[in-house]
Amino acid sequence: MHKIVSLTLCLAVFAIACNDNNQTAVEGSNIAADNSPDTSGSSVENRSPNTSYKPAFPGQTRIGRVATKTPYEAVVITSDLKNPWGIAVLPDGRFLITQKGGTMCIVTAEGKVSEPITGLPPVNYRGQGGLLGLTLDPAFANNKMVYWVFSENVENGNLTSVAKGKLSADEKKIENATVIYRATPAHNSNLHYGGRILFDRSGNLIVSTGERSDKETRPQAQSLNSGLGKLVRITTDGKPASGNPFAGQNNARPEIYSYGHRNVQGLAWHPETGDLWENEYGPQGGDEINLIRPAKNYGWPTISYGEEYSGGKIGDGITQKEGLEQPVYYWDPVVSPSGMTFYNADLIPEWKNNLFVAALNKPHLIRLVIENNKVTGEERFLEQENQRFRDVAVGKNGALYAVTDAGRMYRIGKK
Repeated sequence: MHKIVSLTLCLAVFAIACNDNNQTAVEGSNIAADNSPDTSGSSVENRSPNTSYKPAFPGQTRIGRVATKTPYEAVVITSDLKNPWGIAVLPDGRFLITQKGGTMCIVTAEGKVSEPITGLPPVNYRGQGGLLGLTLDPAFANNKMVYWVFSENVENGNLTSVAKGKLSADEKKIENATVIYRATPAHNSNLHYGGRILFDRSGNLIVSTGERSDKETRPQAQSLNSGLGKLVRITTDGKPASGNPFAGQNNARPEIYSYGHRNVQGLAWHPETGDLWENEYGPQGGDEINLIRPAKNYGWPTISYGEEYSGGKIGDGITQKEGLEQPVYYWDPVVSPSGMTFYNADLIPEWKNNLFVAALNKPHLIRLVIENNKVTGEERFLEQENQRFRDVAVGKNGALYAVTDAGRMYRIGKK
């Protein structure tokens, strides 16, 4: 027997069905959907903004809504994960997943969860810390090497660290785990570690770090002599990668790729242009989507579209300044964006090259249509699930797979 409950979301008709294997299906028929920006200018956001700041250009925030036309469904394939944080797609279609407390696990496309994979360095999993993002070596099929980010306790506090190790033949442990990079200086805080990691086309690693949140550390996002609030580009041994923009400059760390970031938890390569995109948390308001260029300054905390949690201004309360990059898109109030990916499969053609963002606040999955480096439409999925979405990836079968803080993993694909 299937218990069906009807509800409405994003101009679509949905149903929740409990299957015999305890999976939950949320079906989207989208019979009234229109896959173009709403000509009335209606946004998916109906909450009042926290600030009175105005966007720098049309379409920088609260863009018109879009809705997927293709019938799709979202299925909870497992609820047995333990605070999952990052997803890496294995060559055979399974998923290697980090769990915040300090272990990894493997999940099949059908939702079977392995025993915890151990052998990793200890993590500080208090607050926003723990075992964070991960990525696979481009030659993983042959060398089984995994790279990950975690929050590490050190003598003077804690910091964002990067490690590598080999997945054992029996897939039960990480062998020869080695810390290859630490984003210094350390600070005694449990906030803003960043934590995403990707390989670039040259075989180097792009890693995001946070500025650790506190007012005393915020200015380090603007300092080229600090590892906080940065995107860094390093080799697989943790050394500064060749060709980095600040190499050879006095008072500048050679690993820095871009700076002026607050807390980057989303990184993704555009499948056609090859451009690097990121998202980062604003304070109260001002979450951002940015197109990353080497050596560029993305403004935090000098400019922001948000405000202090107390309601006061950030710094001088300005949103623009010469020499500082504007976000391609921002949200006010916040959505708390975490992992993200560009859709590069053919299962649902209308999603091609769209950016999907896992959101923690007013929890949902976001779809952004991007044309010529501008956001032209926004859609929100699965708000009724009331799950904090932490990461999203495209599976080998063309479906999206998303994990939530509560331990669920969803498959979102063609119905």
